[in-house]
Amino acid sequence: MIRLFNVYYPVRTLVLLIGEALIVWTSFLLGAVFVLREDSYIALNYEDGYYKLFAVTALVLLCSHWLDLYDTARLNTKGELYFRLLMVPGVLAFVLAGVAYFRPNYLLGKNSSEIGLVILTFALFGWRIGFSWLVQLPILVERVYVLGTGDRAQRVVQGLRQNPELGVEIASWTGKMDGAVTRESVAAHLMEVVNKQKVHRVIVAMPDRRGTIPMQELLDLRMQGVKIEEATSWLEKISGKIEVENLSPSWLVFGEGFRRSTTFIMVRRVVSIVISLIGLICALPLIPFIMLAIRLDSSGPVFYTQTRVGKAGHTFKVIKFRTMRQDAEVKSGPKWAGDNDPRVTRVGKFLRSSRLDEIPQLWCVLKGDMAFVGPRPERPEFIALLSKEIPYYRVRHMVRPGLTGWAQVKYRYGSTVEDAREKLQYDLFYIKNASIGLDLLIMFQTVKTVLLRRGAQ
Repeated sequence: MIRLFNVYYPVRTLVLLIGEALIVWTSFLLGAVFVLREDSYIALNYEDGYYKLFAVTALVLLCSHWLDLYDTARLNTKGELYFRLLMVPGVLAFVLAGVAYFRPNYLLGKNSSEIGLVILTFALFGWRIGFSWLVQLPILVERVYVLGTGDRAQRVVQGLRQNPELGVEIASWTGKMDGAVTRESVAAHLMEVVNKQKVHRVIVAMPDRRGTIPMQELLDLRMQGVKIEEATSWLEKISGKIEVENLSPSWLVFGEGFRRSTTFIMVRRVVSIVISLIGLICALPLIPFIMLAIRLDSSGPVFYTQTRVGKAGHTFKVIKFRTMRQDAEVKSGPKWAGDNDPRVTRVGKFLRSSRLDEIPQLWCVLKGDMAFVGPRPERPEFIALLSKEIPYYRVRHMVRPGLTGWAQVKYRYGSTVEDAREKLQYDLFYIKNASIGLDLLIMFQTVKTVLLRRGAQ
């Protein structure tokens, strides 16, 4: 796996992305050469032709991303893959038709886009079929042995099997061996698998290493060139989260990450302010209509303020457009929102699903109570409960809470303690790997999440 923006990406996914970009670029380049012939040199070099090719390529990749064509976990069958793949040139055709009508000079020559689109349609299908064959070649498959028998080892095995884009094949794991689990039996099983199959990596996921881990055999394998790694790092790479069950204070103190320089803090604050200002300016035309809709739908104030816990445990007032009845918590007290919550008004349901109710929070970002990206700010009543139930829950207060965050784009809205535990694991990953690149990636993913109406409550 390759690490970009402090996030791990499978090499296969990057190869797929780069290959697809080259195909899009080449398809429209061939379309221009076929139609314009000798004039193609002038169009490309003196009429911003290469910039136009870049714009079309970026548009196709963006469309493919929104259709989850680079997220194999969301594609259940090959039929679904090819159907979504066919939607890409379909959407692109509509966009190019609109550009041809309103701004024909933005296109690379008359009719060249149509020819490029035809070439692209066949090339995309050919590339995906060829890529599926390519990644099955033995030379591109890494075989691993998972050393462990407990739940942690099972999560590693399951995670690797559910992510074929990683290019990893499970040669075997300790859970498949017969008989009692002792140091000698584990060592024998490990070496038997290594000798019969060419194992490239051993992932250690033993819950209790004393007396059972075959340290001498692992050392011998390391000397032979086999990679030996801890399960914690692999679980983090696969899932994009850090499991709290296996954390220790020493890991948080001495582990890699959880460091922020003064420069990073300053740049991150500037980015939050700039984006919040842009967001408020863009939202200004919508605000009067939202306020009017709330007024007409139900009685009560337009805005809703609530106490939340921020950085270092300090409390602040978060501001939102009101989406619930005015007496929503008079009888029940503080309570998480649930599916089809009867307290949510008709307008409130739309505002929540579209995330428009969070527009006033941009003011909290400008004030400094929040950042644009960070863990979701929680209520003090829930913090007291969750801190008792979930270890290391207060670690999320190391940074400013955010309007959006890694947990928000990776996990659904949470309304239980277990949901809070799951989201904390994503928050810990973000805090450990925080960077400007990761913040920009989260913002990009947030746009997709909002447009596809995912995760709202």
